[in-house]
Amino acid sequence: MSILIDTPAQVERPRSAALPPPARARGGIARRTHPMWFLAPAFAILLVFFFLPTVFNFVYAFTDWSSFKSQINPVGFDNFADLAGNGTLFRALRITVVYAALVAVFQNLFGFLLAVLLERDTRINKVVRILFLVPVLMSALAVGYIFQALLKPDGSVNGLLSGLLAHDVDIAWLGDPTWTIVVVALIHAWKWTGLSMLIYLAGLKTIPEDLVEAGSIDGASRWTMFWRIRFPLLAPAVTFNVATALLGSMNGFDIVQATTGGGPARTTEILNIFIYRTFGQGLFAQATTMSLVLFLIVALLAFPVIRTLRKREEIL
Repeated sequence: MSILIDTPAQVERPRSAALPPPARARGGIARRTHPMWFLAPAFAILLVFFFLPTVFNFVYAFTDWSSFKSQINPVGFDNFADLAGNGTLFRALRITVVYAALVAVFQNLFGFLLAVLLERDTRINKVVRILFLVPVLMSALAVGYIFQALLKPDGSVNGLLSGLLAHDVDIAWLGDPTWTIVVVALIHAWKWTGLSMLIYLAGLKTIPEDLVEAGSIDGASRWTMFWRIRFPLLAPAVTFNVATALLGSMNGFDIVQATTGGGPARTTEILNIFIYRTFGQGLFAQATTMSLVLFLIVALLAFPVIRTLRKREEIL
């Protein structure tokens, strides 16, 4: 009588047969753990709150939509012709461009200086970096209302100056038609300086030390090494900061509305403030046309600016 004993080779199944082959998507990339339909909620939000309003913006700009009419009728390019014949629109565009340029200059200048001053990783520098990042996290409306209270004729700034100069100071910081736009641009730049500082700091930290050491070996001074070696390597950071500052301030609204509301004498009435007032008057089609004009202007400005800065990166 013989007894059959299974050997391990007979009992154990091949490892390759035990595990099913991984499911592979197009291109050979496994999608078992992260299927593409996970993106559906994000795309749905973009569709509802971005793409559809943008499409309707192009549609309603060619109608007579308003709160004074029960029907919406197409009017062609009449809204654009009316706005072109109205000097108020071009004045708002001019103020918007000036405001955006001032914000871009102030924000990048202050952010760059702070990044250079706080480059060393000391304990004090780390604390100061955090303090300058706090305004970035604050609401723009809150920042505007805070500065509006500080800069009133009877506000804290004039009170502090009165104490330092030993006489009464009642400067209308937000009431001068000439300089108010500069003050508001400084407030906008102050809010976002921390972000620019962070980008410049990241650029400074990624510069290879070998280049700096090579410059010091060649006898270059610290000033020469900074402006001839380190600063040109910050070109990508400059591109990002300038583009975001320009485009963000072109779409600005909150800080201007909270501080001046477009005054005094409409000297700070940027285009979004103008659109807000027009829409509040029930002229929905005209406000939509203005927002479409702003969209086209931002798009026309964005591509040349980014392209120019990109070419500067290649040259440097």
